[in-house]
Amino acid sequence: MHVPGWHEATRTWQEAGDLQMVGIIQEQHPDRASLFMQWKGMGWPILIDSLDLLETTVVPMTLLIDEHGVIRQIQPPRDQLGELRANFLDVEFEAPHAAADSSLPDMSQTAASAVSHYLWESDDDPDAMIAAFERAVDADPEHGYTLFRTGVAYRWRYDSGASQAGDFQRAVHYWERALSVDPNNYIWRRRIQQYGPRLAKPYSFYDWVAAARHDITERGGEPSPLVVEPGGAEFAQPQRTFTVDEASLEPPEMDERIYRDSGQYVKVEATMVPSAIEPGASARAHVSFVPVEGIKAHWNNEVDELIFWVEVPAGWQLDRRAVTVPNPPETVSTETRRVELEFKTPDDASGRYELPGYALYYVCEDVNGICLYRRQDVLLKVEVDS
Repeated sequence: MHVPGWHEATRTWQEAGDLQMVGIIQEQHPDRASLFMQWKGMGWPILIDSLDLLETTVVPMTLLIDEHGVIRQIQPPRDQLGELRANFLDVEFEAPHAAADSSLPDMSQTAASAVSHYLWESDDDPDAMIAAFERAVDADPEHGYTLFRTGVAYRWRYDSGASQAGDFQRAVHYWERALSVDPNNYIWRRRIQQYGPRLAKPYSFYDWVAAARHDITERGGEPSPLVVEPGGAEFAQPQRTFTVDEASLEPPEMDERIYRDSGQYVKVEATMVPSAIEPGASARAHVSFVPVEGIKAHWNNEVDELIFWVEVPAGWQLDRRAVTVPNPPETVSTETRRVELEFKTPDDASGRYELPGYALYYVCEDVNGICLYRRQDVLLKVEVDS
């Protein structure tokens, strides 16, 4: 029973003032919920619980709360609206003898301090927020919710202007640690699957975004902006068998004499989701290319596109070996360019692997106006563990 279904089923009661709908979401990026609400015409309040302070393990969950703030029913059947009217809406409940407990979940003082940093101080000092969560993990390394929230904090900093190398991979690492504590937690598992390979996806997480923007525009509206645009993995449809793009198997033409960029002009960061896989399983690599701000480097979009090539060991499968990033229409730009690809290991794989790859691109230095053609070598690190 999804949220739009409940919205439609109870719209008359909402319009009459008999029922107030309120949503609580555990999204990492709450602005996406705003776009979805706008698309579906749902105007009721949405509360954000990215840290999962409610400690829910499954979604969606529907709660019926009376006029005193007391939960009267959990997961009521939507196909029995007549009983809902008689047993809930038309009932005048007595006030409870004691005030309802509205405290936060049980957590240590160290963990509570980390949560406070995230809620009230993350914008001012994201590094202090991360340090607070690391202290909380050190104090209780097996507390699943603390591990999950630490991953949320790292991903938050990754999406902010204060990101540091390895933030995305650290987020995945902590989400995986949380899931190892409680493998039944739906939210933690979905967070990893959101960025993971297609073989492990239950559905496409954000394939609705394009349709939402189109429909809202057609109605004469302005779609709610997204702070962080969904990436390839978040749009990708699930697969049951691993597929390979045969057209991308040929390496790009490349002269070994091309000068290397060791990160002077473009910073490269690779993240593996999940960070460790079983033999015969698949993973998705996220590789980002960011022009260095110190020398005000920028992309030269009047020439060839950025191309990324990866070599895999014998017996491994790669969905695409050569991946290109189209140039934007602007002559000059400084955006982060991202490449995503998936690979599948053979059943007898074991140990730590380094998959060599390289990127070819045109980059310019603003200070002296020099434009260069460069190659940067990239290692994708994969751990296969049964």
